[in-house]
Amino acid sequence: MSLTPADNSNNLAMDVQALGRLRQSARQKSPLALKDSARQFEALFLNTMLKSMREASMSSEPFSSPDSKLYTAMLDQQLSQTMAQRGVGLADFLVRQMTPALPPAPAQPTASDASTTAAPVSAVAALPKEAPTNAAVPVQRPTPALPRSLVKDFRAAMAAPAQTAARQTGLPVSFILGQAALESGWGRRQIVAADGTPSFNLFGLKAGASWKGRVIEVATTEYKEGVAQKVLARFRAYDSYAQAFGDYASMLSRSPRYQQVRANGQTVAGFAQGMQQAGYATDPAYAAKLARVIGRTLTA
Repeated sequence: MSLTPADNSNNLAMDVQALGRLRQSARQKSPLALKDSARQFEALFLNTMLKSMREASMSSEPFSSPDSKLYTAMLDQQLSQTMAQRGVGLADFLVRQMTPALPPAPAQPTASDASTTAAPVSAVAALPKEAPTNAAVPVQRPTPALPRSLVKDFRAAMAAPAQTAARQTGLPVSFILGQAALESGWGRRQIVAADGTPSFNLFGLKAGASWKGRVIEVATTEYKEGVAQKVLARFRAYDSYAQAFGDYASMLSRSPRYQQVRANGQTVAGFAQGMQQAGYATDPAYAAKLARVIGRTLTA
């Protein structure tokens, strides 16, 4: 499952909510958020150009009035938004100039690096729905290298709650850290509310009927019969990362569907395949992605 930045290309120029979504996606520092921001800058540039042209050509208009100037300005704002959607090259130039400054994005698990995933985008894995049968690990493909400092910083920051969860579940610390890293993009693509409030939900756990805590509803990617689909889903929200690790450990320890994971999850392959077979995520390639990320936590 994956969180993805909102596509603002078709929004109205005066859509305040769209600007709010753009700010939220920009906090995730993803390439898609950069592209949206560059497109908005291009729209601003085009609007300034149209305004200058209007002032030069309409200064002597006999029927000009404050009202007509207001509506003309609104029209120019929308025209600049539409023109920027098609692009005149400025946004692409800005993206090329600024992309080298961004850290490489980790592999996308359900498009989750929300589950790597997640944020927006990966991916964020779902609470189990239906467990696929006879799931197998697909052939792994090369993925872009992550900065070693990113992996080390994430591992150091989450070491204490991960060790507590490991003692509760009997699973290796590196496996738990790997799943948190996959679902949150090494902490860079986490689930946040519209006002920017963090959820601390590193594992992409959904809020079912039994959940009594805070809830955040965001867009994510689900796979149905192997086809990715964008859906709105309700996710659990915590007050700290320690609570998130504790809830994850409690789920694995108490739920019967994870019994095989606890029994056979002492190897990377056994844990990754067990989580996919238990239905932790709908991404058909989830086991391979999880195994790959766990490998990074072990070698960093």
